[in-house]
Amino acid sequence: MNNTDNTLLLPSPPILFEDFGQSRFDSKEEYKDALGKQQEKLFHVQQSYFHQKKRALVVFEGWDASGKGGAIRRITEKLDPRGVSVFPVAKPAKEDQDKHFLYRFWQHIPSPGTLKIFDRSHYGRVLVERVDQLIDEKTYKRGYDEINAFEKTLSDSGVRIIKLFMHISPKEQRERFEERLHNPFKRWKLTEEDLHNRKMRKEYVRAVNEMFERTHTSYAPWRIINGEYKWQARVDVLDTVVSRLSEGVDISPPPLDENLIAQASKQLDVDEDLINS
Repeated sequence: MNNTDNTLLLPSPPILFEDFGQSRFDSKEEYKDALGKQQEKLFHVQQSYFHQKKRALVVFEGWDASGKGGAIRRITEKLDPRGVSVFPVAKPAKEDQDKHFLYRFWQHIPSPGTLKIFDRSHYGRVLVERVDQLIDEKTYKRGYDEINAFEKTLSDSGVRIIKLFMHISPKEQRERFEERLHNPFKRWKLTEEDLHNRKMRKEYVRAVNEMFERTHTSYAPWRIINGEYKWQARVDVLDTVVSRLSEGVDISPPPLDENLIAQASKQLDVDEDLINS
């Protein structure tokens, strides 16, 4: 391992598994109840981050059709849109290809009081660029250290980093591809690139596991989400995000301003004791 600071690596990085078990939800009602509770908790966390000027970055990687988009929608749908944004990462534009690969990601780091979501990310350097041999071995291996340094800089400046990998089996991916192919309203989601990536799964498994090994750090750990069951995956994502964002953070409501209470009670004819109760 050639990481520039191995002391920052956690001892046991995750590894892709083959046993996806059973879904934790037996009914849609049970899922909806769990989803709603976690979305409400996340909304309260978002408010705390806004008032305390904290910021966070949520990174999504995973297989094509693994549920990244659905999970992101469940994160954002109950939040204040002024405090959360999504960066959908695609092939870099020509002007970005001539710059360092991290350049465009520096332009999307979260501002104080906000949450930023990367739908795919800077890990393309050690995944698709590696697997499709768009760069040589020396370049992608250097990418691990560059990524760790990037994330360490963000962490040191107060950015809470959450990295999620959405994992599904080849069988489940095939079924989701077939569903997209036969559904006119989802057909646009299936691309030639998706089919190409599916053929390269063995190479991607090796690349993903090495990515975990080299970039699973104390300040930016990876979490594999079992995406085989959509309901479970969405709630597991919210569980992880809420838990990670809440670590060491006071998420209780901020105290009311006494002057505001006095003005409001006078103007609105409301008892101050009722406001404070």
